[in-house]
Amino acid sequence: MTRYLTPWRVSLLCLITVYTDGDVPNTSAIHVLSFLTAGIFPLDAADKQWTKHYLPTIAELEEFLSGHESSVPGRTLWDLFLKKIWSLNSFDALETFFCDALPALLTKTREQLLQERDDGLAPETDRMRLSRSSPLGAFVRRAYLEYTRLQFCDAVKLWTAFVRYRLPTYHMWARRNPSGSQAPVDTNLLGAGVDMNSHLSRVVYGNIEDDGDEEGMVSAKDAERLVEFQIGELQKMGGRVPDEMRARLKRIITSETSVPVLTYYMEYLDAWKAGDYTSAFDNLHRYFDYTMHNNFDRSAYQFALLNLAIIQADFECFSEAISAVQEAVAIARESHDMNCLNFCLSWLYHFGKAFPEQMHEVQNSGMLGNEKEGLAFLKAKSKETEMWSLMSTTVLSEAKLEMQQGESLASITESFARASHINVTKGLTNPTGGYMLLQSALYARLGATHLSWLGTEVFRECYKEDHPYDDFIKITFRNCQILAQKGSYKEAFARMNKIEPERLRAFQYNNAWTYYSGLLQLRRQICRDDKVAVEHIFSQLQAIQLLDFDMRLLLAFYSIEFTIRQGDHGRALRMIEQAAQSMHPENFDVHSQVKILCLKARVLSQCGQPQRGFSLAMRAASIAHHSKILFDLWEAICTLSTVLLSLREFDATGELVESIMPQILESEDCALIARAYSLLVDANMGMAGELWRLQGRESTPARKEYVNRALGYIDCAYDQYEEIEDIKGQTEMMAKKATVMHLTGDPVLANDYASKYLDLRKQMGVGA
Repeated sequence: MTRYLTPWRVSLLCLITVYTDGDVPNTSAIHVLSFLTAGIFPLDAADKQWTKHYLPTIAELEEFLSGHESSVPGRTLWDLFLKKIWSLNSFDALETFFCDALPALLTKTREQLLQERDDGLAPETDRMRLSRSSPLGAFVRRAYLEYTRLQFCDAVKLWTAFVRYRLPTYHMWARRNPSGSQAPVDTNLLGAGVDMNSHLSRVVYGNIEDDGDEEGMVSAKDAERLVEFQIGELQKMGGRVPDEMRARLKRIITSETSVPVLTYYMEYLDAWKAGDYTSAFDNLHRYFDYTMHNNFDRSAYQFALLNLAIIQADFECFSEAISAVQEAVAIARESHDMNCLNFCLSWLYHFGKAFPEQMHEVQNSGMLGNEKEGLAFLKAKSKETEMWSLMSTTVLSEAKLEMQQGESLASITESFARASHINVTKGLTNPTGGYMLLQSALYARLGATHLSWLGTEVFRECYKEDHPYDDFIKITFRNCQILAQKGSYKEAFARMNKIEPERLRAFQYNNAWTYYSGLLQLRRQICRDDKVAVEHIFSQLQAIQLLDFDMRLLLAFYSIEFTIRQGDHGRALRMIEQAAQSMHPENFDVHSQVKILCLKARVLSQCGQPQRGFSLAMRAASIAHHSKILFDLWEAICTLSTVLLSLREFDATGELVESIMPQILESEDCALIARAYSLLVDANMGMAGELWRLQGRESTPARKEYVNRALGYIDCAYDQYEEIEDIKGQTEMMAKKATVMHLTGDPVLANDYASKYLDLRKQMGVGA
């Protein structure tokens, strides 16, 4: 493997000679120069044409050059290019091309001009020369210098690789130049009367037609750039190296004795994402040992500690992670490395949000201060050092903190606007996923489910290709949650299963996908009241150690919901207390607080203690109203209405629920809508019962109106329960309808609804 020169770079040099010979017309000059500069200075990796310009095959060169006419009548630039590359008919011709032809392409130095003047030579004006400081001139100078540094064996490998590179064009060149017959490999073989099947040819050139032989095709510089590209993709997307690319990199790297040091860092990232702690740890040490030994880069030490802290935390070695990041912070402060310091403090902040119980030592040292102080420091320092991506992430973290603490909606919106402004003005793409996910959560809390759905759909349709897989999986789950709450389970599961396996090769992403899919299945089985399936799924999800506290808390809420449906109120209260105790100031969220209060109020109301439940429901509604978490406010009001029903406050219940019914319908949550309709059923039947108690058994128009409204609400509630496959809710509605029919004196319909009720009970597996 040469250090710089490869067959396609030799081809670019041949194209430059065609250009300097004046054979490129003015109409094609811009296109040719653009192609050359794109090959010399590769485009950004995000550009889809990167490989086409940076590593062009001979077929791609033909595709480009065939479309441009040359200054020679009847000939295209491809014809002249073919003539040039086939004029290098031997290794000696290649040597002459590099040592004589290339220096002649450059403008002469001042010393050369003075020498020619002293020798009485007239200055040349008949040909184009390249400025030594121009992009093409610098490329020619470097190619000449690299060739002079090549050892003989490497120069022979370059020649052999160039012969193999141009071989597909032999018949095309021979057909267009019948008078210039030569051997497809070396003109010296033709002169000696030796063909390519002879023993001498195979000793010198081997199997020249073997396409799988890549020796000499890639230089050390290309290998390093390829590894850099893979590292950039791993860091940006968070996945793993594809198997095909891994095999190709292995072939390229093993063909040379010196392995690029960055290869160890790539192996570290790949092993980390694969969940291989031992290999990740070894490759990380190997990379930074080589880096510090060869480059004497002192800044590498603190970055090594930061990387070490990251993998220690991912593999749940929390004490080691804290020690490593504290040392990294100390060294970064001592060496005034603000970039590393900002990264360390940002990571430490998010680590504290995920594992608050591990942060006592850091909190005691006062390294971060409180959350707001830490975010303010990061925001200021990232702006000073122009780390815009970190600044955008910090502003989003600030918005998330304000959402969790239930602060002003205007302040939260302002933080979103700032983050969006930074992303747009600085051309940032990576924070877009986190931004849209957090914005979708805000809309869901406000009860604007349609806006939350729109945000997830926009990301899935427009941004999924060039963003971290982690963001795509989370947003897809949020998208499927909205579908599941509307009863579209099949579509939700189809979207989760549509995620490409390539995105799930990383151990962490596969775990997250499994957990999210399990949560969707768990929600469906809870609605179906399938105890065996729920317990099986719940045990599997508990075995997955997901680091996201919000997801762990959501699993706890699902478990509590199922326990309440089973009627085990004592266990449900204990589980609610455990969920409340798991919340720390670092991961406190008003949404979770309101949810816990509502669950506890429901349990107390069903246990015959509505007075205690009333105070909890009022507190939940007050917190939700103050924090403008409207979805939780409607749920809290429904819980309060349940308590009021237990206290026989039917009028108040009906007024409360009817006042928020439009907003509940906008939330598109079938479970909450069905629950609200069920409350209206009970409230109207309660008011009808009050009239019956006061006015006697005779039917009155007011009492009949209440009963008819109750029947309508029963049908509405049943339809919503049917959408989400809630068998228990459907049986409850059928039981209520059969009771109403019996009270109104219609035994036939009462028996029909009673039969349907028994059928639904059989579906639950309870039996008649």
